Amino acid sequence: MTEQKSPPEDLIGYGQLVESALRTVVREALRKVAKTGMLPGDHHFYITCRSKDPGVQLPKYLREQYPQEITLVIQHQFWDLAVEDERFGVTLSFGGKSERIVVPFSAVTGFADPSLDFGLQFKTLTAEQVKADIAQAPAPEQPARTESDEPKVVKLDTFRRH
Repeated sequence: MTEQKSPPEDLIGYGQLVESALRTVVREALRKVAKTGMLPGDHHFYITCRSKDPGVQLPKYLREQYPQEITLVIQHQFWDLAVEDERFGVTLSFGGKSERIVVPFSAVTGFADPSLDFGLQFKTLTAEQVKADIAQAPAPEQPARTESDEPKVVKLDTFRRH
């Protein structure tokens, strides 16, 4: 009988690094829209979040109607989109009534842009984990590139042993 080895322990935390990188996609997509105040082309977002997470600000009637999760649709009628490192806020219309919603990125469980059939699902993160991820993330604004700055492609095969 052969002894099976247990998989090695992930001491780097690749899972959390990937989650952090994917949450950055959501944050930066929202920042791009917040800059102009409108979605370009046919883009629109479905953002699902846990209703009861700390920092989630929903009107009482919405929290009662959606006690576990709520999906916010950012498409034609949204106002005052504001994006911070740890949270975003937006005013949406619910049954003809405008409501301000604030959601920490740690509460987001899903993000989709159906115009491109693009979607992300997230694991549960604590607010402290999101703060740690933000501290390690690169600055959100990058200078404009020129043609001479075009990225160079490095093939991984270059580094593989033959």
